[in-house]
Amino acid sequence: MYCIKCGVELADSERVCPLCGTRVFHPDLPCGQGEPPYPPDEHPCHEEVSRIGVMFVVSVCMLLPAVISVLCDWRINGHITWSGFAVGGLVLLYILAALPMWFKQPDPVIFVPVDFAAIALFLLYVNYATGGHWYLSFALPVTGAAALLVCAMVTLLKYLPGAALYICGGALILSGGLAVLVEFLLNLTFGLHDTFLWSIYPLAVGVVLGAMLLVIAVSKPLRRSLHRKFFL
Repeated sequence: MYCIKCGVELADSERVCPLCGTRVFHPDLPCGQGEPPYPPDEHPCHEEVSRIGVMFVVSVCMLLPAVISVLCDWRINGHITWSGFAVGGLVLLYILAALPMWFKQPDPVIFVPVDFAAIALFLLYVNYATGGHWYLSFALPVTGAAALLVCAMVTLLKYLPGAALYICGGALILSGGLAVLVEFLLNLTFGLHDTFLWSIYPLAVGVVLGAMLLVIAVSKPLRRSLHRKFFL
């Protein structure tokens, strides 16, 4: 007996194809009572690891180096110097990677803005600690523009999944514009160049790829053809 969908040979006792999952049914053949083709799984099911326990261990492992850095810095220099960067980096890493793991189904619409807010605060601290004057003219506008772009994309993809091609195409085009904004603010803040040099290339790539996705989204026959050929 063979699967009607993928053609794999089936044992008489199988009710579902092991390769594609298609239900096995033949109206002229009785269901066999033979031995199953695979031995039963004798390994016992392991108990699920406690997520809270794992996150507690991760939190402690990230807290220890932060405390040690502050103590060493205070012991050597008498005040906080380099340890602030280490602690800030660890806190940022914890917010980006570990904080969503406390929840079973973290909502990206909530956590993505929180991530960008944490990045902006860390850059503000770096600017303050180094005595720089680049935060308001460069770091904050770039971080804010990237946050708006990514948050809008994540939110639209969650609530409008059927418009994914339109959303991704528009995001690629806007990403190219973000590269132009970054170079403009670099030139304005640090006085590097008077013209645009490198941002034209990501802008061109973003426009071409974004326009291609928009064309695919608009053309239904083209979308079907790509789906049949590449399973997109």
